[in-house]
Parts: sequence; structure tokens; C-alpha cells
Amino acid sequence: MNNVCVYCELEEGKISEVSFELLTKGRNLADQLKCQLEALLIGHNLDGFEKEIFPYGVDTLYLADDSRLEPYSTLPHTEITVRLFREQKPQIVLMGATSIGRDLGPRVSSALGSGLTADCTELEIGDHEEKKEKKVYKNLLYQIRPAFGGNIIATIINPDCRPQMATVREGVMKKEIYNLRHTGKIVKLDVKKYVDDECFIVKILERHIEKSKVNIKNSSVIVAGGFGVGSAENFKLLHNLASMLGGEVGASRAAVDAGFAGHERQIGQTGITVRPKLYVACGISGQIQHLAGMQESSIIISINNDPNAPINKIANYVIAGKVETVIPKMIRYYKENTK
Repeated sequence: MNNVCVYCELEEGKISEVSFELLTKGRNLADQLKCQLEALLIGHNLDGFEKEIFPYGVDTLYLADDSRLEPYSTLPHTEITVRLFREQKPQIVLMGATSIGRDLGPRVSSALGSGLTADCTELEIGDHEEKKEKKVYKNLLYQIRPAFGGNIIATIINPDCRPQMATVREGVMKKEIYNLRHTGKIVKLDVKKYVDDECFIVKILERHIEKSKVNIKNSSVIVAGGFGVGSAENFKLLHNLASMLGGEVGASRAAVDAGFAGHERQIGQTGITVRPKLYVACGISGQIQHLAGMQESSIIISINNDPNAPINKIANYVIAGKVETVIPKMIRYYKENTK
């Protein structure tokens, strides 16, 4: 009871990356609250997954193993999760802000009457004082996320209802092993006690999943453009440079809003969070919302004709000049000096 619990997603026989990121954050929160970290895994043929999960600091792993639970299906997964949480009463529940998390999270929170903050970008522990009631709430989960189109950062708390539930975007939290030798307790749930046969009324006969053609999150080199690139035509220069370096093209929200690039390439608080080895920022001013999504890149090169652009303050190297002038020179120089 009163522990931190992470719902681990299983897709095509693999635990999703966002689940490991949440386990890392969950361990951190559990340490601050001096409680245990629990994980819930629902699917089929789950033996052996504990070897992947326990090193992230999980103390108790709940397994619901049944051939009917793979792949994910709304009704049975919701029923098992709700019944387990009613039984175990966790104080914090974390899920990925994925298609599964966005389907499961609201249903579970509604059934538990707990509320849910979606698409969080940061989670912290802190106190809250209700001055009118002269009441202080200790150790609440600060659920932090962009709001009003990313123009403000909202901190949301849930003082009265439990569990405090949040979904978190993929890539926002760092994935980090807690202890390779860490082990915990495995609790195998009797599926029949947690879900009724009526919940399996929907059967998935066939699935077609089209994977994203853009893989910005896992790219080690990203060439990103902002509104300062000037046009969709100029973005072709970024594609040329990224192709030559074996990287991907990203974009700021301003560039996406201007139609220079598709939303799937947007980086920042309202887009994807990235940590590449090399980030080339072209014509990006450096609004705080964009910096939040890329500032942990290993090396940042800023190409900007404004020497006072905010992004220059966090860049390792700054090239002052127009994007359409600098990038062709970079491409030419790279070709001349590589075999």
C-alpha cells in the first residue's frame, strides 16, 4: 500500500522503452517517499521479463499471464488494473503517454475516481499549502506539463484522491539501470479472479501496425530547423546535410506551424524529446519550450544570423550567418574532407 506503481507496456513481445523510463523515474520517486516501487505487466508468456524489470529497482512485480491478454485489449487490461489497484492502493501510478496509456489511463482513473494528468513532461515531489483551509499537504506528486498550446507550464496536484495518476511522454525521462543485481518479489495474479469472461467479448483477429518512417528519437545526429530557415524549400538543405551525416531532420514548433516540416518532426515540450550526440540547430531562436526537448544533446551547433539568439547560450559552437549560406559550405567542406 501507498507505493509507486508503473504499468509496463508490452508490444510484440518487448517491453516498451517508455516503461523503462518510467521505472527509472518511479524508483526515484519511491526513494523520496521512502516506499516501494511496484510494476504491473499484463500479457502472455511473461516468464523471464523480471530479468529486464528488476534491475530498474522494482521491489514487487505483478504478472497477469493469459493467452487472451496478448495483444493489448481495452476491457480486460482495464479490469485487471482497476481491481489490482483497488486491492493494493498505490499512492502514485505512472503510465506511458502512448496509444495504450491514453486508452487505459483515463478508464482506470475514472473507475477509481482518482483523476489523471496526461502528457506530463516532469514529475516531482513537493508540499502544498491550502491557505484558506490552513492545511498543508505533504509529499504530493507535482504533475508538470505544458498547457495552452505550450505557452505556459502547468503544475497540477491531486491532494485528496488516490492514486495520483499521470501519463508521461516517451523520451522525456532518462532510462537508467538502478542496480544490475537488484531483485524483487514476483506476484503471479490469478487472472480469473481479476477479470470476468465477459471482458473478452472483443476478439482481435488481425492487426496491421504501420511504423513511423521518421525515427528522430533514436537518431544520434539531428539537423533541426526553426522559423529562421525561411521556407520549406530551404528545409531541403537540412535534409541534404542530415542525409550526409546519417541523421534525421527535426523542427521547432514555429517551423511546423509555418508548414516547413511535418508535426512528426517537431522537437520540444509539445513534440518529441531527444538526446542525440550531435544537434545542429538551424535558424532556431531557442524558446524555452524547444530547449526543454533538446538541451541534453551531447554537442549542440547553432547556426543563426542573430548572435543574441537564446539557443546560443547553451550551444557548444555558434556559427553566425544565414542558414542558406552556411549549410552548403558545411556540405561542401564535409565532402572534401571525407572519403
